[in-house]
Amino acid sequence: MHAWCIVVVLLHGSAPMLAQDPGPATTSAGWRLAEPGYTLQFPRDHGSHPEYRIEWWYYTGNLATADGRRFGYQVTFFRIGVDPAPANPSRWAVRDLHMAHLAVTDVSAEQHLTAERFDRGGVGWAGARGGTLDVWNGDWRVALDGQTHRLQAFDDRFGVDLRLEPGKPPTAHGDAGLSRKGAESGNASHYYSMTRMSTTGQLRLDGDRVDVTGTSWMDHEFGTTFLESGQVGWDWFSLQLDDGTDLMIYQFRRSNGQPDPFSSGTWVAGDGAVTPLAGDQVMLVPGRVWTSPSSDASYPVAWQLRVPSRHADLRVEALLDAQELDTVNSTGVTYWEGAVTVSGRIGDGAVTGRGYLEMTGYSGRPMSEVFR
Repeated sequence: MHAWCIVVVLLHGSAPMLAQDPGPATTSAGWRLAEPGYTLQFPRDHGSHPEYRIEWWYYTGNLATADGRRFGYQVTFFRIGVDPAPANPSRWAVRDLHMAHLAVTDVSAEQHLTAERFDRGGVGWAGARGGTLDVWNGDWRVALDGQTHRLQAFDDRFGVDLRLEPGKPPTAHGDAGLSRKGAESGNASHYYSMTRMSTTGQLRLDGDRVDVTGTSWMDHEFGTTFLESGQVGWDWFSLQLDDGTDLMIYQFRRSNGQPDPFSSGTWVAGDGAVTPLAGDQVMLVPGRVWTSPSSDASYPVAWQLRVPSRHADLRVEALLDAQELDTVNSTGVTYWEGAVTVSGRIGDGAVTGRGYLEMTGYSGRPMSEVFR
């Protein structure tokens, strides 16, 4: 499906008009809005939430071989609702569309490999169970095995086969998991992360299997209306420091180039204690820029990140500049998502770390057109 077709799907039934009947607030098309009062419970909320229009499961991580060869990886599953109650009872009726992205960064080879998938739900080609974690698109899958997240995704050239073990409880972002994206009613998501997951398994690279270990991060968001007009994109940081601290920063950018007031973050201490951060508690200064030869988009691949309330001053830099994804055959979005290193200070102590950085809205298409 071409990118312009996907835009039509994403915009369908998205007006955040509240229903008049009692019960959860919904759009005019019948999609539930994210609002206060929802309590995250696990393993239930690892699963699908089909009453909401938009949902994604995001896995990223930094891995290495025993001899120090470094890799980054990303596996993402998207569910986009088309019609909450199709009139046609056939399994072929399209209620949801499912997309998936796969990427592996081979640092020493200076390669960033990508693949994508697009399928419909209902006939078993792709889907997501409710009540527990089990999401698939073809033979790409993530599912719970006890407390372990089993993640498998393979393209003809490369892939991942990983086991992820949580090292901290789920972190609820925002207000008890309600992450506000704007001033409009319901313009929010329910959002949590597994911020530090011990990872073992294999990468497949051109037919070779490579044993790896490392640390992963899992994000899960679900909601119906995400961005407002004037919000052109975001810069998202998931950082894991060697002192045990984890940090999520979600900076929305406005069309005038300024940070949006609904930007936010979360500081997770080594013992799992969670401190929400408002947008004005975080200072982000972009540095060195890389321009994609494919899209002509220019991305800041080095950032200075400060959290004064935590006496934190960190430098975030890409492990490889060329970590752009062009997903014209699935979500229709060109964006940068890649492995990063972290160095700096917290108080009087030096810290280092690793993480992932996602940057959207740099390729000329405002993200508010996608998630309106």
